[in-house]
Amino acid sequence: MGNWMLPIAIVAGIIAYFAFVSIPLFDGTHQAVGKIIAVVQPALIFTMLFLTFLSIGPHDLHLRRWHLWHIIIQLGLFALIAGVLVWAGDSTWRIVLESAMLCLLCPTATAAAVVTRKLDGNPADITTYTIIINIAIALSAPVLLPVAHPHPELDFLPTFRLIIYKVFPLLIFPLLTAWAIRRFAPAVATRLRRYPDLAFYLWAVSLSIAIATTTKAIMHSNVPVSILLAIGGVSLVCCLMQFFLGKIIGRRYGEHIEGGQALGQKNTVFIIWLGYTFLSPVTAVAGGMYSIWHNIFNSYQLYKKRKENNA
Repeated sequence: MGNWMLPIAIVAGIIAYFAFVSIPLFDGTHQAVGKIIAVVQPALIFTMLFLTFLSIGPHDLHLRRWHLWHIIIQLGLFALIAGVLVWAGDSTWRIVLESAMLCLLCPTATAAAVVTRKLDGNPADITTYTIIINIAIALSAPVLLPVAHPHPELDFLPTFRLIIYKVFPLLIFPLLTAWAIRRFAPAVATRLRRYPDLAFYLWAVSLSIAIATTTKAIMHSNVPVSILLAIGGVSLVCCLMQFFLGKIIGRRYGEHIEGGQALGQKNTVFIIWLGYTFLSPVTAVAGGMYSIWHNIFNSYQLYKKRKENNA
């Protein structure tokens, strides 16, 4: 099962949603389950990152040249689409452009370090980039989002505070907690590091919940099927483009795994939140679609890695 954990998690999430809404016994519990998920999901992510960061000390975090190229590409594409949206008017296909912008703007997923470790990459370097790109997005999004989607309440400081509050607790707190355990309870840290795959399985559970939530968002959407298909298509193109660009740049510096994951694996919960909060709620579907694509691609990468190891 471990070899196929990501595809299993994706299918399980889809089946779980349809089973949950179809069984009469669960009628009336939907709101309560939503509240439980709102607590369980962050707890899973926190624990997963905490376990991963136990193997990464402060001295392991270094700036790399590919970090700079990735930031230039990510912010440059974000600014380019924001500029195009100024001239797009209020056409129906504006939603598709905004969806693409979210897929390109979104920072690296906190879980990227977990997948990078499974692919025999360097989780410390991708953790460094994850911190940097989150700061860069927090500074640039409040400037460029009002250009792309004018809003009377979209001022810099409130938007900056909202983004910081959304992305940093689940990134910085697990890191600081892990470092504290490494420093003050090294025996505990050593014991927990004996289970290197535990973070991966926790991520699979978290992924299954995220896919179930994504399925709900798609099923409850009132958007025409043509627009949903277009959003799905543009999110797929953005996903593949970013993975391959990241790998090409990373390969120049001997870190193609880290480069691909840094640019391609996204914090899709952030995409969904950003769409609902600052743009058209329809664009939040892009986050759900992207979640499916980048996890399918990760499943393919893990499959290839297993074949290489068994050769």
